[in-house]
Amino acid sequence: MAGRPEILFALFAGLDTLPGIGARTAQRLGGLDIATPRDLLFTLPHSGIDRSRRATIREVTPPCVVTVEVAVRRHLPAASKGRPHRVQVSDAEVDFELVFFHARGAWLQEQLPTGHRRLVSGRLELFDGVAQMVHPDHILPPEEAGDLPGFEPVYPLTEGVTQRVMHKAAAAALARAPDLAEWIDPALMAREGWPCWRAALKAGHAPEDMAALSPDAPARRRLAYDELFAHQLAMALARAAQRRQRGRAVRGTGALQRKVLDALDFTLTAAQERTIAEISADMAAGTRMSRLLQGDVGAGKTLVALMALLIAVESGGQGALMAPTGLLARQHYDSLAPLADAAGVRLDLLTGEDKGAARAAKLEALASGAMQILVGTHSLFQRDVTFADLRLAIVDEQHRFGVAQRMELGAKGAAADVLVMTATPIPRSLALAQYGDMDVSQLDEKPPGRRPIRTALVSAARLEEVVAHLRDALAAGRQAYWVCPLVEESESVDLTSAETRFRHLRAALGEGVVDLVHGQMPAAQKDAAMARFDAGETGVLVATTVIEVGVNVPNATIMVIERAESFGLAQLHQLRGRVGRGTAESTCLLLYAPPLSESARRRLQILRETEDGFRIAEEDLAIRGAGDLMGTAQSGLPRFRVADLERQTGLMALAQSDARALLASDPRLASERGAAARVLFWLMERDKAIRLLRVG
Repeated sequence: MAGRPEILFALFAGLDTLPGIGARTAQRLGGLDIATPRDLLFTLPHSGIDRSRRATIREVTPPCVVTVEVAVRRHLPAASKGRPHRVQVSDAEVDFELVFFHARGAWLQEQLPTGHRRLVSGRLELFDGVAQMVHPDHILPPEEAGDLPGFEPVYPLTEGVTQRVMHKAAAAALARAPDLAEWIDPALMAREGWPCWRAALKAGHAPEDMAALSPDAPARRRLAYDELFAHQLAMALARAAQRRQRGRAVRGTGALQRKVLDALDFTLTAAQERTIAEISADMAAGTRMSRLLQGDVGAGKTLVALMALLIAVESGGQGALMAPTGLLARQHYDSLAPLADAAGVRLDLLTGEDKGAARAAKLEALASGAMQILVGTHSLFQRDVTFADLRLAIVDEQHRFGVAQRMELGAKGAAADVLVMTATPIPRSLALAQYGDMDVSQLDEKPPGRRPIRTALVSAARLEEVVAHLRDALAAGRQAYWVCPLVEESESVDLTSAETRFRHLRAALGEGVVDLVHGQMPAAQKDAAMARFDAGETGVLVATTVIEVGVNVPNATIMVIERAESFGLAQLHQLRGRVGRGTAESTCLLLYAPPLSESARRRLQILRETEDGFRIAEEDLAIRGAGDLMGTAQSGLPRFRVADLERQTGLMALAQSDARALLASDPRLASERGAAARVLFWLMERDKAIRLLRVG
């Protein structure tokens, strides 16, 4: 397929080709991320001003915007420098004043000639009981009143760009919008009552009232859908390209899985059974699996991972599980080893600490096929790590690995299946936006027997009470985490606060009872401190957020989070999930420094109300917005101009199913609707997707 279609050329020309926009204004519009007429089309007004006509200002209650026809009575020029020029006017019932600062008298006489009538519109206020309109926004002769809309759209602005400039620029861009063939399914258009693309743009730029500015207004919803549909169609193409890569049908016998299930002292949750079935079906298909497994804290993700690895082993191959840190890799290994034993499967651990003969022996066992499952860190990428027959690669905490690394691991096996796991529940809309090319499984229920964690808010003023509570718990054989605040400025300040708290608790609770871990320690030292805590040799572990993901010490039943208001919701949820892993009742104390801001209060309150990670993730999205939540710069999250990821999850899901359905019926986008969708790719600057079509 050739380059950008000719019908779109005018929308991608320079801004200075639009009437009334010079090089300087074009440069200033860059502050709004507007570089082409196309960008102007998708920069919609964010609010509006009611400019409907009134017979008299008596009909309104100042302060407010009012539009009224007046007779110009007389001018009162500024009495001295810095004083305003006043113009006395009367409407049908009331006299009031128009007030101008630093205005030229001659210009004002021209705009408002004495004895003439004018339509004025602006903000009316009362000063010492006198009604005044300071610098009206509009002054028009009555015969030009039709030029003023009853509802005036308000655009976002940047330095040096006024509303007038934006209105003019948007109108010029709209004049260039061509009639494009329809890419939306006609049945969906009819059901939703959406206008065609060009009509939607016109309505978007000329709202008639506040309701027309709502994301749910038909024109806006349609334009949002266009963005989401283009994005999901690109994702669906990537998914189709991935599926065209030759896979291997990997079918388990169920024999090893049964041995593990028999060894468990509990039964799987319905969510675990459903997820294992989804993974098993993917692996048995002849295409490569690309699935994301989201598990809430403590939902039993590791067991699902083991079952998937056993399917690979049952089919005569090998499996690998990769974690982002040595500590997490060891924890996975420790929890899987007894179950692998029960199944009679050889499982081993490979980290950067393996050296010399021990490492060589592991690599030999792996290359010969004697080792069936390998757990490790990114050291699994190293060149000398060779598998006899890798059939499944599982990546834990995907956001810490790049896509390239994920593919590298998959490349170690001929067409190995890839399963990505994360313990951070991702709001549905963001999961669809970021992982739309993958299939998603959710572990959204906890195993039976998990006791709820009691969560309490405690003012920092009651610190010594908390320390006394800790002393009693330690005497009863319990263990506790104490997480220190994250101080944004620098890691060294974080460290100081953690070290200060460590010294304070050691003095209060006794030598040898309290240990410290933080991000700047050498890995071996950190692991040693964790191992002492795990073995019960120390009672309190003071830490920065290095313990956020994956640490598993069932005897630890107290989590103290200092300056809890400085953490994000998802992070607080992850930290709380470090306790409540055994049978004893667990407590999470959120220490805060009053007064709390409104959003901090809301965050802590939500945490107190629920342990459901998916609800917490949705609330976090509502509070912080998508950019903050994922850190847009690093996240690879697409930027949408009209669509709102926080509020339009349903629309994103609809776009995904529609995009996948279109590609299933028309994989080369050769139909009329397919051809229109190709134009949409260029319009939404999804050119990479077009390359995928060519490759396919």
